[in-house]
Amino acid sequence: MRVLDWLRARAKKRRTVQQDWLARLPEDKLHLFELTANDLEMHYVMLSVALNEALGMRSRGALVRAREEAAVSADLAGLFAGRLLAALRALEECGRHFVDLPLVTPLKMVHFRGAAAQFAASWSHLFHHALLSGRLRFFHKLGALSRMVEDLVQQYRETAEEIASGVSTDPAHDWNLLDHFHYDLNTCLRETIVLLKSFLCALPAKEVHAFEVRLCEFTTQTVPSGQHSRASM
Repeated sequence: MRVLDWLRARAKKRRTVQQDWLARLPEDKLHLFELTANDLEMHYVMLSVALNEALGMRSRGALVRAREEAAVSADLAGLFAGRLLAALRALEECGRHFVDLPLVTPLKMVHFRGAAAQFAASWSHLFHHALLSGRLRFFHKLGALSRMVEDLVQQYRETAEEIASGVSTDPAHDWNLLDHFHYDLNTCLRETIVLLKSFLCALPAKEVHAFEVRLCEFTTQTVPSGQHSRASM
């Protein structure tokens, strides 16, 4: 009981996720948060625009152009997922150096559309409540999100490539899958942005620069050759 009481006492001292989200960050942390969040949002918007254009072309009967745009969206999905994974990996690596980490909420199945993502979120939710330590919950959520993003982008790209090449045996179903994958990637983005804000709230002021450097390193590593010009658009 003493261990449980100690864990509960520590949890009470830490702010809730909602309190972290509403908290005002110091200027250096705010700058880093906005820079990172805006970069992630930009790459998500690029993916969204490409997919919306592809869906619009398909609805107008321009199937060849729709398939071409689907191929473009596959590349943009990979680029977006790379940025998202970079942020998650930076949080994981830097978080291992600190004792006090922010509280996190579990993933919820209702926030996802795809069957695979819903299943993964459901299991993650169960594991979250089985873990007594807030620290373990933090890293569990990072890992669950990373795996989900990797699976979603792989499925998105494979499905988009089947559509683009014309080998899809059920195009209507596959187009619907792309929409679901896109939605679930957006959920992963929102969860990551909340995690980033909470992490920055808990991050010691003297460690902000080191975290920014690591985040930049991970992000740079995710940009494939030939993609720099598109990423800077």
